[in-house]
Amino acid sequence: MPDRASAPRVAAIVGPYASGKTTLMESLLLATEAIHRKGTVPEHSTVGDASPEAREREMTVEVNVAQTSYLGGPWTFLDCPGSVEFLQDTYNALAVADVVVVVCEPDPARAVMLTPLLNFLDRRGIPHLIFINKMESADASVRAMIEALQAVSARPLIAREIPIREGDKVVGYVDLVSERAYRYQAGQPSALIQIPEDLQDRKSEERQALLEHLADFDDALLEELLADTTPPKEEVYQALAKDLSEDLLVPVFFGSALQDSGVRRLLKALRHEAPTLDETRARLGLEGPGPVVQIFKTHHAEHVGKLSLARVWTSGLKDGASLNGDKVTGLYAFPAGAQTKISEVPAGAIVGIGRLENQATGALLNGESAADAPPTLTSLFALALRTRKQGDDVKLTAALGKLCEEDPSLRLEMNTETGELLLWGQGDIHLQVALARLARQFHVEVDVSRPQVPYKETIRAAVSQQGRFKRQSGGHGQFGDVHLTIAPRPRGAGFEFTDTITGGVVPKQYIPAVEHGVTEYLARGPLGFPVVDIVVTLTDGSYHVVDSSEQAFRSAAQLAMREGMPKGDPVLLEPILTVEISVPTEATSRAQRALSTRRGQILGFMPKEGWAGWDVVQGYLPQAEMHDLIVEIRSATMGVGTFQWTFDHLQEVTGRAAEEVVEARKAFLAG
Repeated sequence: MPDRASAPRVAAIVGPYASGKTTLMESLLLATEAIHRKGTVPEHSTVGDASPEAREREMTVEVNVAQTSYLGGPWTFLDCPGSVEFLQDTYNALAVADVVVVVCEPDPARAVMLTPLLNFLDRRGIPHLIFINKMESADASVRAMIEALQAVSARPLIAREIPIREGDKVVGYVDLVSERAYRYQAGQPSALIQIPEDLQDRKSEERQALLEHLADFDDALLEELLADTTPPKEEVYQALAKDLSEDLLVPVFFGSALQDSGVRRLLKALRHEAPTLDETRARLGLEGPGPVVQIFKTHHAEHVGKLSLARVWTSGLKDGASLNGDKVTGLYAFPAGAQTKISEVPAGAIVGIGRLENQATGALLNGESAADAPPTLTSLFALALRTRKQGDDVKLTAALGKLCEEDPSLRLEMNTETGELLLWGQGDIHLQVALARLARQFHVEVDVSRPQVPYKETIRAAVSQQGRFKRQSGGHGQFGDVHLTIAPRPRGAGFEFTDTITGGVVPKQYIPAVEHGVTEYLARGPLGFPVVDIVVTLTDGSYHVVDSSEQAFRSAAQLAMREGMPKGDPVLLEPILTVEISVPTEATSRAQRALSTRRGQILGFMPKEGWAGWDVVQGYLPQAEMHDLIVEIRSATMGVGTFQWTFDHLQEVTGRAAEEVVEARKAFLAG
């Protein structure tokens, strides 16, 4: 086999929640002697995520870095979050990986959970292989799992090995390229054994299928197969490495990270077949004078400051160098997950860089890339925040800004319509983890509530109203007199002010004051909400040479609006969103039901482009019903369903629903 070990390489470990990613990284580090005892997630003793938030939930909540070496080749493993709520961190890490190890359980019913990951990898051409974990399960079937995975993969999956069983246990494997059999040995490399006789036919069948897949991309190999010539093993390994590097196919391995079975076989495949640094740079179209550096994660730590995790693509990097105008202040390596200071780092390595104050997560420094940047995920779930301690507002905003820099899928919004500070994210757990960090790292505690819906109101009927403001309080008095016509406009037309004054009954210099008074009133109509979609016309009025003023006419206009609006048959308006719910086809009816039970209107559904076996359900949904929609969608789809949304229009709310909203608004304003 060719020796591809040279510059440092990076492998990202991804997969659904509870598939065993962190355990696999522990096993890989143990096999490469980076650690001498394997930790476990329940005992909180893994090299992976050791944050209190991760321990509390027994799940990886951010990408974790561990560096090691194998047979002379330096490697960095990135243990990525499995929950879809932390998918942004995963996407950012995949952008700097040479190869991705996709971990899954041997349960065909759960294959759909890999759809978002495999689709992301396929669309971006990122080389990846699959490791079917937990093969210690008695009913684990490699063949059934590959068939299920093929239905959600755009690339052909090829088995690299077949299991050797004794009873209901997998005790080893047959390598389909070397045509050798191995038996697992606890804590040791697998032992070479004879291929069991009952597997000879299956080995020949599966190996032929592997060669035929490779021949689809190799004319020379195709000619050999057509001539019934057995290709040399060296040629097969070269074809595997080439096709993996070009993301033409997906090799499939299996084992048990818990029992360390099949892990060394996986390491060998990574060493000999995973893309090199040069191949990855070519795939990404990276150019630049160097050193070219890409940030994939940002940390803000108390007493330490900002630390940017990055991959150095070209030329190496030294402490004190300049990157896009920022001076590098400290370089850090991560042997087995620890953090040690270093003076320089070679091209290809993952490194922590101190104090890049002006550089954000995802930034490519000193270079250009033809590849797309990782997408920022759409906000799906929000909480309204208020500080528990008076005077912490400025501190809160600064801290949330740092959290959003660490995780671009968090979004901070000051809602001017409701006056609330909103934190948006991917779900309730996502925001709870962020708020726990807010308290732990930045010492800011907040109370949270469900965000208010930005209701509006308007009128259905036109009305004419006089507003006469007169006050005498010694010296000059105050006098303003206006006649307004208030009429509805088409939905979405907004507010308009006009006048039909003739003869100077209201002097021109006071007309802007009338408009000002009207617009001030619009902030809160008779139902308690902002008023929209009306036209107000100043038709008549009178003034006093001495006592009239801008303030008097502004007050007269407000008085006319306050008395006239309730006579115009006011009606409550609620915001309606356009939503597109993406779900596996078997969950389409449940997505439609979720819309219907939330007062939504289904517009239709269609196949999701580029996603085999998925649909997009389109509809209108009242914003009041959106808050926990993502919880219901994920519950119906093993966590993989999602949706996108945009504001579409305002719609009347009547009856008991409107009464409840108005009563709640009155209570809020009174309190």
